[in-house]
Amino acid sequence: MSALDRTARCVAALALTCAGWPLAAMDEFERPPISYSEAVPDNAVTRLQARLDSGDVRLEHVKGWGYLRSVLAELSVPVSSQTLVFSKTSLQFQRISPHSPRALYFNDDVYVGYVRLGDVVELSVADPKLGTVFYTLSQKPADHPTFARRTNDCLLCHGGAQPSHVVRSVYPDASGQPLLSAGASRVDHTTPFERRWGGWYVTGTHGSATHLGNVTYRERSQMPVAEEPPGPDVGDRFNVNRYLSGHSDLVALTVLAHQAFAHNAITKASFEARTALYREAELNRELGEPAGHRWPSTETVLNAAAQSLVECFLFCGEPKLAAPIAGTSDFAKEFAGRGPFDSRSRSLRALDLNTRLFRYPCSYLIYTASFDALPEDLRDRFWARMDAVLGGTEQSPRFAHLSAANRTAIREILGATKAGAPAAWKSP
Repeated sequence: MSALDRTARCVAALALTCAGWPLAAMDEFERPPISYSEAVPDNAVTRLQARLDSGDVRLEHVKGWGYLRSVLAELSVPVSSQTLVFSKTSLQFQRISPHSPRALYFNDDVYVGYVRLGDVVELSVADPKLGTVFYTLSQKPADHPTFARRTNDCLLCHGGAQPSHVVRSVYPDASGQPLLSAGASRVDHTTPFERRWGGWYVTGTHGSATHLGNVTYRERSQMPVAEEPPGPDVGDRFNVNRYLSGHSDLVALTVLAHQAFAHNAITKASFEARTALYREAELNRELGEPAGHRWPSTETVLNAAAQSLVECFLFCGEPKLAAPIAGTSDFAKEFAGRGPFDSRSRSLRALDLNTRLFRYPCSYLIYTASFDALPEDLRDRFWARMDAVLGGTEQSPRFAHLSAANRTAIREILGATKAGAPAAWKSP
């Protein structure tokens, strides 16, 4: 091999290594193999649209609610999942305030946003190939309601390295406008409890623990100061009869924060792995290598993506709850009852709520089509890492929160309920 050939290979391999870095601001996901905006989505919303187009179902328009109730019913999104955000941090911000919060509803794949007197119902959905995809549905009565896909306008806030779901904590003023000088933070299961829910209503109990929800703020010497002390009752803040539920359930909020984070982790791992494999295939063609020739840089990307996903799914970095938490709606009961269950009635949806969110800390999103659509090379590495952690051979401090009993229980539950889990886990 000539020096020129060796140089070409090094440069090409370096380019592959970069696939593991954060994707460029030029929206790398708009290029092959993702081609985000040009690709045809296949998800819960597109399937509902197909049923509408065929006449199999109809959406009912109800005065005051528009299509909200019907959309939730057809997409199997429970009303008990309702959470309320009053900061002006979304598409229809002009109509959002502490007196008129935006309602969010979700299931494992779909998020539905409703703004009172809003022009549209907002939806984001986990698409197995494209990650987060955004839609709106006009609230005007129509003979043939149509979900409109949104790209550029939604990606202004939900873009970056990838299209993503965003749960944010801010310091809102009396109108709901965030105090930008006070900063903001994303909320996920690693966020300390006391930094969560700024700009949200929160109904539930949490002992001595504090959060940023239920209040508005004003600036004093560049520091936000609460206008009034927070309280558990939000009924006097707005007319709850204008919403499907009077709750902004604390448990639903906490599950929502994890789920959005995990969906983003799946998308990130998928995009990075697929991009690395695509570039490797191109490189092999250009250099005359056989199809499937594996470059060390691709191994690096795949292993890093698998590790990141394992850490997310096993709740690494989740802080211990300072006090037990409880919600005010039926969300916790309905969520935990959805299973799947093993022969001992154990489920990854079983809630703890005393010291952490889940009794068996492994994400239930492992059952979703988005997880199953990950490249096989990535899933193989994911399961190998999970086997090392749950089998006890991996004793990294990152997984110190998992006791031996936790690891055994999670392995047994997955062995009984998850297709694709290592065969050895399925033994009695």
